[in-house]
Amino acid sequence: MTILHVSAECYPAAKAGGLGDVVGALPKYLNAVGVETAVIMPKHRTKWLANQDFEVLMQGTVRLGWDWQPYAIEKCLNTSLGYDLYVVNAPQYFDRSGIYTDASGNGFYDEVERSLTFQQAVIHWVMGMVEKPKVIHCHDHHTGLLPFMMQYCPEYVSVSQIPTVFTIHNGQYQGAFSWKKAQIMPFYQAEANGLLDWNNTINPMASAIKCAWRFTTVSPGYLDELKANSGGLEWLINSEIRKSAGILNGIDAQVWDPQTDPMLAYNLADSDVDTYKNKNKEVLAQMFGVNPNLPIITFIGRAVGEKGADLLPELYGRYLAMGGAANFIFLGTGDPSVTDALTRLAYQFPDKMGVMVDYNEKVSHQLYAGSDFLIMPSRVEPCGLNQMYSLRYGTVPIVRSIGGLRDTVIDIASPDGGSGIRFNNFSIDDAMMALHRSMRLWWDNKAQFLDLRRRIMTIDNSWEYSTQQYLTLYNQIANF
Repeated sequence: MTILHVSAECYPAAKAGGLGDVVGALPKYLNAVGVETAVIMPKHRTKWLANQDFEVLMQGTVRLGWDWQPYAIEKCLNTSLGYDLYVVNAPQYFDRSGIYTDASGNGFYDEVERSLTFQQAVIHWVMGMVEKPKVIHCHDHHTGLLPFMMQYCPEYVSVSQIPTVFTIHNGQYQGAFSWKKAQIMPFYQAEANGLLDWNNTINPMASAIKCAWRFTTVSPGYLDELKANSGGLEWLINSEIRKSAGILNGIDAQVWDPQTDPMLAYNLADSDVDTYKNKNKEVLAQMFGVNPNLPIITFIGRAVGEKGADLLPELYGRYLAMGGAANFIFLGTGDPSVTDALTRLAYQFPDKMGVMVDYNEKVSHQLYAGSDFLIMPSRVEPCGLNQMYSLRYGTVPIVRSIGGLRDTVIDIASPDGGSGIRFNNFSIDDAMMALHRSMRLWWDNKAQFLDLRRRIMTIDNSWEYSTQQYLTLYNQIANF
């Protein structure tokens, strides 16, 4: 292979968020332009992985302090992904109820051991290859120690010259852990201690920024934001900025295609956008018990602070208490205080409020197709894919001007008519103003709304352009 992607997630095998979508799509598009690309990830206990057949390629053990942990490298025999998928099978660490958390939402106590086993197993596999990858592309902090270990661990010297790229999908999660756990690291050169340390902890993300040959973020806007606000890494990012690039994520236009999507009740046919939207909206109205004659505004995602979900109960409650004519639908899991508050609103306004506390891929596709608006009031949004899915499916995004949302959604007040509605400050007042603007567009300017809906479906957010940017980056560090 030419490029090896290393990630904790990869759709459809295992997905907790946008990381899985990206790692499941980018390799497919790289292969499509002739660059042989593969993915390796942990063998999580997911329904998709359980239904696949695997071939065992190698077996080995990883040293964690005084313990030796067994693993196997297996190749998935499914040939429909568009790339080769490999897994690290270490059941003691990955055969669990969740990718990162248990059934109660609590993080696993042995997360450091899990990530070190995964990363070292990957290195062992690469060391044994006759033809090694020309670039190893690491994703987020779960793989952040790979660039360090490849260069500064004597037992891994044979792979020290393979170029590495590290992508920051979310700088809020850095994977830092105490120096007390340094004894479970593989043996490394003592003088390299400083390349692990940040703020008196071992910080995988900081180490990757220091040691990777290049590092990227998932949008140009997010790279700019990280220079000023990156959870304590601001100085480091600015000092290493010469080797950085902000490359906007794309979406898999083959998976997210309103004409062929098998998860939709009604597909787009003969470019009849209005019929496609209206029929899917009727399905949603029946599914959630809301009024089909009112606009539907949807939130899809995790009910966590960074997504701004804690703003929704007060925002929706105020609007509905004032007699606002709109439906609100929520799909996601997360903070119980948020989901409980939204559920109470659904009891109070049963014909205008629908709540599904769940992760449901099929329902999410139906929501993109049947909703009129998608709201994303994020505090932090490195790139965001939901707004691109909504554009593709003819649902107008309402977004906060942050990170990748600012890069991908142009306000309707712009000279060319824009592609959505933006607001700047994370506040009830700003979000309420954006909501009122959306409703004025729907109720008072229906012709403009319908034209906007048709136009945004033609915006190309697929991976083709971003793939070329990654190829340029790869070629800067490895000729192929």
